[in-house]
Amino acid sequence: MPLDNEDRPSDSPYIHRVWRSRASGVARMTSVATSTWELVFWDEDGDCHVAVRGPETVASTADVPDGSASFGITFAHGTSMPHLPPARLVDSAVASPRVTARTFVLGGSSWSTPSFDSAEQFVARLVRSGFLVRDPLVDDVLAGGAAAEVGTRSVQRRIAAATGLTAGGIRQIERARQAAILLGEGVPPLEVVSRLGYYDQPHLARSLTRFVGRTATALRHPAGGDAQPLSLLYKTDPSGPS
Repeated sequence: MPLDNEDRPSDSPYIHRVWRSRASGVARMTSVATSTWELVFWDEDGDCHVAVRGPETVASTADVPDGSASFGITFAHGTSMPHLPPARLVDSAVASPRVTARTFVLGGSSWSTPSFDSAEQFVARLVRSGFLVRDPLVDDVLAGGAAAEVGTRSVQRRIAAATGLTAGGIRQIERARQAAILLGEGVPPLEVVSRLGYYDQPHLARSLTRFVGRTATALRHPAGGDAQPLSLLYKTDPSGPS
């Protein structure tokens, strides 16, 4: 496989997903839009790199150095770093100014580099040090909950402040990602339209082109090794979207 991906959930309310990947024999990939931000660590030709990568509002093409290995902590909606406003991170990334094999600099402080298995302990240290904060209302609302005693405009402001995106924008991105997963599993486009609440197939097609960079046909029938691999897509609900 050109991209060997592995991911897992987390019991930390600050973390959405933890993942790692290794590239082999691939030069570029299609980076699927995502509504979350992440801290990414990667090794390329023996050099270590670390960056905070923000939400991506459209699909794009990214270079993938052959043999590179990467690991990332994807943060839950509502989690943010006070020294890096979320709006600054949208469709952008901020690299650590100093990185060694064991340490990196974030927010002016030096931190020990975590691993795939120690992400939760590392995030807990960030929280204790005040480098990471969380607005639980944001994740609750985006998951379908109601914001008791909080006005609609206040909710919108808090979502934008914590994510850099609107609630509508986040839902569009997440719906397109779900659609890509279903189509990849062989679900017919008309059924995907019905399940996920698209108006019709043209609406689904526009969403896929913008956020996934693939047509429904390409997702259902991948063109083997000739197609660029997609960035990580994962199914978080075993029963699938309703």
